[in-house]
Amino acid sequence: MALSRIWSGFILVAILVASIKCFFFGQTEIFNWMIIGKADDPGNLLHVDGVIETCWTAVNICLKLIGIMALFMGFMSIAERAGGIRVLSKVIGPFFAKLFPDVPQGHPATGHMVMNFSANLLGLDNAATPFGLKAMESLQELNPDKDTASNAQIMFLCLHASGLTLIPVSIIAIRASLNSSNPTEIFIPCMIATFVATIAAMLIVSFKQKINVFQPVILGWVLGLSAVIASMVWYLTTLSTAGLQSFSGILSNGLLLLIFFLIVLGGVYKKIDVFEAFIEGAKGGFDTAIRIIPFLVGMLIAISLLRTSGTFDMVINGLKSVCLFLHTDSRFIDGIPTALIRPLSGGGARGMMVDTITTHGADSFAGRLSSILQGSSDTTFYVIAVYFGSVGVKNTRYAIGAMLLADLVGIITAISLAYLFFG
Repeated sequence: MALSRIWSGFILVAILVASIKCFFFGQTEIFNWMIIGKADDPGNLLHVDGVIETCWTAVNICLKLIGIMALFMGFMSIAERAGGIRVLSKVIGPFFAKLFPDVPQGHPATGHMVMNFSANLLGLDNAATPFGLKAMESLQELNPDKDTASNAQIMFLCLHASGLTLIPVSIIAIRASLNSSNPTEIFIPCMIATFVATIAAMLIVSFKQKINVFQPVILGWVLGLSAVIASMVWYLTTLSTAGLQSFSGILSNGLLLLIFFLIVLGGVYKKIDVFEAFIEGAKGGFDTAIRIIPFLVGMLIAISLLRTSGTFDMVINGLKSVCLFLHTDSRFIDGIPTALIRPLSGGGARGMMVDTITTHGADSFAGRLSSILQGSSDTTFYVIAVYFGSVGVKNTRYAIGAMLLADLVGIITAISLAYLFFG
């Protein structure tokens, strides 16, 4: 119900704002841009696709996702039959048993969630989505009310949407291409901001679900992970930009190939029909990719209407006016569009980051802040629509509120770090 109200609100507000601009301010072309506009049209100052183009975009995303889903879910099927997922579940079981008390120890959902978190940590977006959707399917099997999100599903999605990533390679690459004198300088702030957002998500949901986060097992894992990340951050700060990108490619893609190798090796060792297992899993990936098309189309058209109507511009101008009235530093406002669009659209936020850097400079305060904001969270509403939609959950309970609150913590942390490092 919460998602339905938010979706309805996006559309109603966007059309209302556009109507006011059309009939009271003479912007007679705005309705055309909202419906049939294309981002690359010369007259489209917002560089945003209208509803029709957005529908094509949504379907194209899902079509590209079919192959990726088939690939990873095929390998997941081999891992399940060979017992690899059960082994992974047992290793991480003590920690997840405290954080996900409704998930039985050794359940495959634990292994699927670990794979998703690991892919996110390494920046493997293409792998994270199939693993995440598989985790949602496994958690849905344990869900007594199939139309309502379970506690475990909410905890998983909130942690997933916090976007914990070790190396923001794409952001560093964009900054390098836009002539930044030090493209990697946002690495540490990004790492800290996304880690704080993840911890905030865990604390928010744990408080709501009455989970004691001060249990020795949880504290041990969190502190251990913090130490590993801190060590990795320390090592990566010693590398050059080229070295960082090379290390990232070797770490993320090398580990992915290692996973494929171990899965196939395990399947051969267990004497299962490896190829047949892959095909069966790949079929499930195809079905899942097709099933999420309506949910993705619905969410993306609402976001498109908000952007093409100029609603975002009104919010930004309003924030600047408040800062001027309060006589406070308003430099952070120029980076805020990235933060506002990030929960709605990853591609849109990336485009906004590029626009901010192009306008103000890669090494400007706004350019650095928008880079940190881009790397400090995930696309909340996309995640909600796709992941809950894939398993038919209609009542998301407090998931949206918890995820947006974690996003807010990430945004505040990112702004604070920008002033601390570059103020």
